[in-house]
Amino acid sequence: MQKIKIVCVGKIKEKYFTAALEEYEKRLSRYCKFEVIEVADVSVPDRPSDAQIADVLRKEGESILKKIEGEKQIVALCVEGKQKTSEQFASFLSQSALAGDCLCFVIGGSHGLWEEVKKKATLRLSFSEMTFPHQLMRVVLAEQIYRGFKINCGEQYHK
Repeated sequence: MQKIKIVCVGKIKEKYFTAALEEYEKRLSRYCKFEVIEVADVSVPDRPSDAQIADVLRKEGESILKKIEGEKQIVALCVEGKQKTSEQFASFLSQSALAGDCLCFVIGGSHGLWEEVKKKATLRLSFSEMTFPHQLMRVVLAEQIYRGFKINCGEQYHK
């Protein structure tokens, strides 16, 4: 059974995001071993300087790198990444399952991902040119992973 891991910055505070993520975790249990690993977010002042933002990205990035050490298939979610249709994403999931390694997705904090984390990625993926709250992005990613499995299995859900 394929293993899929999401490594992300911060904890989900909103109950509705937690409930949605738990629902997708339950649905995904039929298709894969699904795990969410949270690393602590670093607090930043209201109007941070570029240097303060860089420091936050580095500290969060160092924590992320510890959690993805040894992973071979790493997908960094970032706005400059490649966009895929749901069908293309499903195909990507299927191809990664054939490789046999854990598929590890990385979601940064409110200021994004440290460049050193992005350099480790085998794929930079974007869901949109728009910016989303990183807590919501976990739910969107889990839903798309679920949708991908449903597409690959030819099961009703996709449209």
